[in-house]
Amino acid sequence: MRLLVKFSAIFALVFCLGIAIIGWLSYGLMQDAARAQVLDQARLMMQAALSVRTYTTVQLKPLLEPESVRENRFLPQTVPAFAATENFNDLQKTFPDYTYKEASPNPTNPRDRAVDWEADIITAFRNKPSLKELTGEREASTGRSLYFARPIRAGADCMECHSVASAAPKTMIAQYGSANGFGWEPGGVIAAQIVSVPMSVPLQIARDDFRAQLIYLGAILLVSLVVLNLVLYFTIARPVERLSEMADKISLGQFDVPELPIRGNDEIARLAGSFNRMRRSLVTAMRMLGDSGGQ
Repeated sequence: MRLLVKFSAIFALVFCLGIAIIGWLSYGLMQDAARAQVLDQARLMMQAALSVRTYTTVQLKPLLEPESVRENRFLPQTVPAFAATENFNDLQKTFPDYTYKEASPNPTNPRDRAVDWEADIITAFRNKPSLKELTGEREASTGRSLYFARPIRAGADCMECHSVASAAPKTMIAQYGSANGFGWEPGGVIAAQIVSVPMSVPLQIARDDFRAQLIYLGAILLVSLVVLNLVLYFTIARPVERLSEMADKISLGQFDVPELPIRGNDEIARLAGSFNRMRRSLVTAMRMLGDSGGQ
């Protein structure tokens, strides 16, 4: 096997081993980074929902309440939870993998009723008032899902309609009934904002990033191998090949071969100088033997 081929094989083996180690170490980091990226998007979406709730309470509700009284009908658009959910449903057209729900164990609107795992989140917020947000994973019908949740507490504006059924607008009672959505305690956790996304989303992001990283590393490997081969050829393989050719010719008695050029002061240059001196010494020795034989 040629010297250059041996070096190339060694370099390729080392590079492939390095890529394998980098890939093994980085894939987990990429999964964590993708998970954090998805949670950051969930935070932005939840903050957008909070902004819609505030806008509904501060600006929209005062405008629509007189309308609802005049027409003697309940307008759900004045409810912050309804407005936030409807806004997110529109946002879901752009982010179809994300879901949003203001889950409550005692909601006015039945669609907001908490299922078991959502009720567990609400209980966690109630048991630990200092808990501001909660993230985790759960098993869903479509596989594992990642969720991000924040508590919703009953404010003064909530208590106007949700303290007791008799205090609620009759139009609201007519639409949703008097069995649910009442008995809330001021400042208590009444619901939780929950954004869910399948784990397949961050895992796919991690796989795409990992695939891109392998492609870049593979390209760097190929370029590095080509550059190293060129460097090895001109600095080691080619000079050694010339030395080998010179040694072969001298061993066959061809002393008229030109001396090797010496460039630099490295080991190859010193070896070439040694070969040149050996050649001159052999030529001198053979001439001396020839002269003594002629006498």
